[in-house]
Amino acid sequence: MEDAFTGQPTRISGTVLPDAAGRAALLDDHQRRLEALARLGEAAAECDLRADKGRDIVLLEKDEVSLLEASGPNWEAFGTAIRAFRKLLPVHALSDFGFAETDGNPFEEPNPRLRRIGGGVEAWAFEAVGEGSIYKFYWPRDDKSIGSEFGFQRGTETVLRASARLGDYRGLLEKILLILELGGMATEVIAVTPQGVVVAKQVRGAVLPQGDDMSGDLPAGLVEIPSRFLRADRDHPRLHFLSGVPYLVADLHARNFVRGADGALRVIDLVAGPWPGNEHLRDPLIAEWLARVRADPLAPALPEAPDNEL
Repeated sequence: MEDAFTGQPTRISGTVLPDAAGRAALLDDHQRRLEALARLGEAAAECDLRADKGRDIVLLEKDEVSLLEASGPNWEAFGTAIRAFRKLLPVHALSDFGFAETDGNPFEEPNPRLRRIGGGVEAWAFEAVGEGSIYKFYWPRDDKSIGSEFGFQRGTETVLRASARLGDYRGLLEKILLILELGGMATEVIAVTPQGVVVAKQVRGAVLPQGDDMSGDLPAGLVEIPSRFLRADRDHPRLHFLSGVPYLVADLHARNFVRGADGALRVIDLVAGPWPGNEHLRDPLIAEWLARVRADPLAPALPEAPDNEL
């Protein structure tokens, strides 16, 4: 089927949950998009261009360097990387989604095709009129920042303290991949706008009462973090290995869950960030624990002691 706004193939429609093959295809799409972004940054660096994760590199046009591609293999590789990324994250105008062209905030203007259902720190959320799918518009804060991710520093009462801060495009795409990998609601990344707005499409679920305790309903596969190791400024901080890389995952409160058509609870949003690997934040006890929980998610903080005694 085709998405009503972009005309692209889609696996999401209203409240219908994709089957196992559909979820696997979505996961593959997310992984290939992240790999394409990494190759794009590497190719830009080979051409002595600034290879950051900001809006400029995410919005490169498919013919951006076509006139330079004949000048050498690095430029040819750069052009190929741009086109590969554009296939996985096409550019669409906000007007394609029914928003008026305005100097103000287009998401506050009436839209006959999308009904606004929420807006948070990172994104504005809308429900498609008639079809019922959820569309999220992640608005960039500046030329580089979009979404939220965790930053780490040394703690006073714990080894580390994690605080949510402005994120970047790669972090946002990783967050959406994590949602799906943790069994969360099926989500597609369908477009980026010329303003750098990332557009995601999500299956609609039934919202939960605010304030519900989610501690007993967190996604499977998350590892509890010993309290002596970390304090975070978001609910229910947990550890998850994404392609073998440890990530802090949190902000798992009731507003970030819905109940799907199958009756299961599914996460729709979270805050995440790769566990720090820089030397000044390295701790030998944490490093040893990470190695053990990679093999055994139930391993305690110390081999001899259960975590509830630490």
